[in-house]
Amino acid sequence: MNRRRGHEEEDGYDRVHRKRRRVSENQEIEDRLESLILRVGEKSSSSLESNLEGLASVLEADLSTFRVKILRILTECAIRMPEKCTIYATLVGLLNAKNYNFGGEFVDYIVKTFKENLKTGKWNAARYCLRFISDLVNCHVLAASSLLTLLETLVDCANEDGVPQVRRDWFVFAVLSTLPWVGRELYEKKESQLDHLLVTIEVFLNKRSKKHWPALKVWSADSPHLQEEYLDCLWAQIKKLRQDNWSEKHIPRPYLAFDSILCEALQHTLPSIQPPPHNDGDTYPMPRVIFRMFDYTDCPDGPVLPGAHSIERFLIEEHLHNILEAYHLERKECAAQLLCFPYKAKIPLEYCIVEVIFAELFNLPVPRYLEICYGSILIELCKLQPSTMPQVLAQATEILFMRIDTMNVACFDRFVNWFAYHLSNFQYRWSWEDWEGCIQLDPDHPKPRFIREVLGKCLRLSYHQRVKDMTPETLAPLVPLKPEPIYKYSMEGAGKLRK
Repeated sequence: MNRRRGHEEEDGYDRVHRKRRRVSENQEIEDRLESLILRVGEKSSSSLESNLEGLASVLEADLSTFRVKILRILTECAIRMPEKCTIYATLVGLLNAKNYNFGGEFVDYIVKTFKENLKTGKWNAARYCLRFISDLVNCHVLAASSLLTLLETLVDCANEDGVPQVRRDWFVFAVLSTLPWVGRELYEKKESQLDHLLVTIEVFLNKRSKKHWPALKVWSADSPHLQEEYLDCLWAQIKKLRQDNWSEKHIPRPYLAFDSILCEALQHTLPSIQPPPHNDGDTYPMPRVIFRMFDYTDCPDGPVLPGAHSIERFLIEEHLHNILEAYHLERKECAAQLLCFPYKAKIPLEYCIVEVIFAELFNLPVPRYLEICYGSILIELCKLQPSTMPQVLAQATEILFMRIDTMNVACFDRFVNWFAYHLSNFQYRWSWEDWEGCIQLDPDHPKPRFIREVLGKCLRLSYHQRVKDMTPETLAPLVPLKPEPIYKYSMEGAGKLRK
């Protein structure tokens, strides 16, 4: 009996040990798959095409065991790294060509995720889901007619009655922002249906109320740059893209290299998708005005800055905003990621970065993050790129100062706070002599008031003698008074106070 029990105990131990070892091995494989999917598209010695082909073969071999895990990772990557949307769409396209059933399961999974994001009010995630679904048309995973039906359903939500305008705006914005990825494919296969969709959007935009627009403008004047409402600006960019036959020069399209493989694959159709109705507790993204500070004449050296109505400007700015959102809690990493922008050889990157950061800092009614967040990122950018970034930032400061007469009061205060903080990190060096003419203006004019308030903030960050020494004599009237303690018992008539 005892001998048998001993054998049973040993068998039980072996059984548990084998199970643990199997779980451990499975976890290792899952972690390896996740790492491979996450890192695809990063710099490597092999080409992107060969990496995608190899990864597709690895994933196909593991589909039977890790199907759910692969579905989840691919979907999360497409949402959390929207700049790699086309890479993951190509990967799904290759898997669909090898395994049609998996392609169908993936379509169901991404649609389910899209619906959940709409239901829970995760509007950015829902928009990236829609973008990914659209890009699957380019990879022959989805039929173009099926996608157009979905886009028409979403645009119909913009004509609902009794719902907030921000809800209607979001659905139109979500549809318009997918067209740079899939517009060419829809134009070639379903031109009349695409035209009908665009006409419906244009009718909505023409009758849409824009009472919020003046309150969100950084400057009260539209010279030299027009401050456009965000939907109007995107619509102008889409119209320009349409005139250019839906061709742009910014989005990487790795699936073109696999066209012969992908075009042989069977396509899926989307199930019927009805967005959830509006609830009173729902919150939607707020409207904004597109901030413009530079044009191509401001950056004469190097690559040309894309025009305000070119779709490339929208794509670049959205990508930079996404980097800020992902890394804003770690200023050093954020600055490094901004400077590692993948298309920096094609654009004047420093100008684009500075404009996007000031756009967030001056966003009305409130910036997305703490004001000091943007100031600290700009300081790190100057440290990492000392040959160009400080000059671009100085040029931006001059432009803002020249236009300060018509600047919104809240933005004026943020400009004062940022500039004083920035000076305090660079030994208070500035070419104050260039602003000496301000002393002849009325003391309450925005320009002398700006200098006075900046010096007042600098006083809080240093001491009076330092502020006095850094300011030229001509601007001495704007230097704040030296703060002195007031001890009432040492003043004239103090004896009466003691009595």
